[in-house]
Amino acid sequence: MSGDPSVVELLERLAERDGLIDALRAELRAAQVKIGELEARLGTTSKNSSKPPSQDGLGKPAPKSLRTRSGRKPGGQPGHPGSRLAQVATPNERVRHEPAACSGCGAGLGGAEEVGAQRRQVFDLPPVAVRVVEHQLIAHRCGCGTVTAGQAPAGVDAPVQYGPRIAAIIIYLYVGQFLSKQRTAQALSELFGVPVSGGTVASVTDRAATAVTDSGFLGLVRAGLVKAPVAHFDETGFRVAGKLHWVHSASTEAYSLITCHAKRGVAAMDAAGVLPEFAGVAVHDAWAPYDTYTGATHALCGAHVLRELTAVIDTSPAGAYCWARQAQAALLDLKALVDDAAAGGRPSVNPVELAVQTRLLRSAANIGISENRDRDGKLAKKHHALARRLLNRQTDYLRFTTDFAVPFDNNPAEREIRMIKVRQKVSGCLRTLSGAETFCALRSYLATARKQGTDFFEALTMLTEGNPRLPAAA
Repeated sequence: MSGDPSVVELLERLAERDGLIDALRAELRAAQVKIGELEARLGTTSKNSSKPPSQDGLGKPAPKSLRTRSGRKPGGQPGHPGSRLAQVATPNERVRHEPAACSGCGAGLGGAEEVGAQRRQVFDLPPVAVRVVEHQLIAHRCGCGTVTAGQAPAGVDAPVQYGPRIAAIIIYLYVGQFLSKQRTAQALSELFGVPVSGGTVASVTDRAATAVTDSGFLGLVRAGLVKAPVAHFDETGFRVAGKLHWVHSASTEAYSLITCHAKRGVAAMDAAGVLPEFAGVAVHDAWAPYDTYTGATHALCGAHVLRELTAVIDTSPAGAYCWARQAQAALLDLKALVDDAAAGGRPSVNPVELAVQTRLLRSAANIGISENRDRDGKLAKKHHALARRLLNRQTDYLRFTTDFAVPFDNNPAEREIRMIKVRQKVSGCLRTLSGAETFCALRSYLATARKQGTDFFEALTMLTEGNPRLPAAA
């Protein structure tokens, strides 16, 4: 029977069909993986990745926060000082408004008894006009025939020039508020009647950046950062001269250093001059070049990994168990434990509760590794790498649970570089690397001054007067 040609032919056709089915199954599986990757790419937003909110476009997702309800009412909380106008005891001017006649009988009120007054104060600016001071350098001829002229005050170097306050306003608008050169010049012209060109804006900011550098300010900031027990590091892309460059930030509660470089990695970090000598706790995302600095202790950003876990959750079937959801919940519970302990003045968290949540995190990571062990496609490889990183670098992710000086996230560094993105969004890229370096030096100066209790305009006026506000020791 087995030798019957029809049976043999039938078996061959069945085998051929089985092979075709297997091939189609493989193609379907590959197509499903590809579809999953494309859907994940389309679903990438600022909420589940490091993508900036500015790239979310018109399809910006509805707000979705990982924070739980605090139980507090919206608005300012008790004890918050607030910010509002309040009457002053000694106004610059008092204007009396007296009634001419009685509102009852119509009789005149001249000489009538004054029985009360209401005070209403209006806060406004006086008409702004530029004040021109002429410095006359008088020359005298001595009896011996020598002519001697008076010396101009420091900083008065040309027949016509802008004073330090106008220069400070130029830098404030251009560097502090991110106006373009032309819009800065236009603002000065319209607000104060001062003719300013875009070239003047550039020259004023260049001189200010040179003054920051020559004063040793940036060196003092670097030294303060190197000695800090905890510092934050981050980087972001920045268009300079039509090409992608990178802005790097290093910061603490007292110092900010912002630099620009053509490279993103170790070369740029070495040029910034902080990480090569830093021996404290470096808080950053999990980008590999940071780990080349072995002299530092590393702490990984919890906010970054929460967004990565959200991306895994977004691609998982609705209603099904997802290892990333368990990992995310464990991380948030660990953060809550630390916040509660710190608020209560306790130096550490309950070790039992810490162990429970740590075990849940490790369990979730192990499940993630197991589910994606075949690494079938880019998405599975990405999820496997994330789960593996959570497991292998648990100590770095959870350093905030054992050292309360280490924060859960890297938000301070992200706030530093967010200003770079705002600048690029408002006024576009910078045309030259030297212009970018000038901008970064002045942002370092302003951010550090504010952290140390000096507002932007005061710090800039000190700088343009030739007395830059040098950073104090932390």
